[in-house]
Amino acid sequence: MFFKSAIDAVRRGLLRTASAFGAGLRSMLHGRRLDDALIDQVEAQLISADVGVRAARELVASLRAEFLAGRCERGEDALEHLKRTMKQRLAPGPGETLEIAGSSTKPAVVLVVGVNGVGKTTSVAKIAHSIRASGRTVLLAAADTYRAGAVAQLEIWAQRLGVDIIRGAPGGDPAAVAFDAAEAAMTRGVDVLLVDTAGRLHNEENLMRQLVKIRDVIRKRIPGAPHETLLVLDATSGQNAVVQAAAFRKAVDITGIFLAKMDGTARGGVAIAIHDALGLPVKLIGVGESPEDVQPFDADRFIDAVFSVDGATISA
Repeated sequence: MFFKSAIDAVRRGLLRTASAFGAGLRSMLHGRRLDDALIDQVEAQLISADVGVRAARELVASLRAEFLAGRCERGEDALEHLKRTMKQRLAPGPGETLEIAGSSTKPAVVLVVGVNGVGKTTSVAKIAHSIRASGRTVLLAAADTYRAGAVAQLEIWAQRLGVDIIRGAPGGDPAAVAFDAAEAAMTRGVDVLLVDTAGRLHNEENLMRQLVKIRDVIRKRIPGAPHETLLVLDATSGQNAVVQAAAFRKAVDITGIFLAKMDGTARGGVAIAIHDALGLPVKLIGVGESPEDVQPFDADRFIDAVFSVDGATISA
């Protein structure tokens, strides 16, 4: 398996997120009796934590029903109900786990997309490190040819990680780089091909058209590819991340989200908002700056982490 999840690592990485998300609810509910006014405050807190209006209303409606039925009377009861309900909402459905983790396809192709500034290239490096650490081979494709800094950054990561990279001329055709990388992956017999793509062209339409072209040329060389198309989103961008996800999904078949910068000031609820609004599963989260700081998304562990206090999970 490529990614090894450790609850302590997730908790450490999510300390700021926990203070922005879970701590607000804890301080609001701990030691109090539930009433209608307090439940209304819970809804406002959920919205401020980037859960999204629709999801917040549905979570609160569920909580209110439990309260009216007499099954949820204390703040601690409400916390446990919210945690349980959030876990259920985020639990992966069929086909929503990371396919390359157990894939026997060779090469497995992962197309990585996202706007500039979200940590896309670093996220590619983190995935490459995890694959390399698992004993499998990986090849990087620097298909963000319009931004010299992106190619240079990926080359530095390739050197640090000890993996090969395919690049093209600055300003060249990204699809040509992707095709060359697919050809090289087949010839060399590598296990995984990771393709980094452009995050911005002069308009969104051209960007999306280029992504479609990259996908199509890879598919011509490797039938069925890409096997994963991961959209990297900056968790600190809140509801703007939902807008980005909707735009990219129109161009390519997004199979999952890599939620980066979860160790920053992210409020955490955006994971619920994305899943709720678009039906896209969060598959990986970035919880630090090091190559090792990537974790497979686990709904139970994630919710426990953001509701933790100094690494200790709240229990009623």
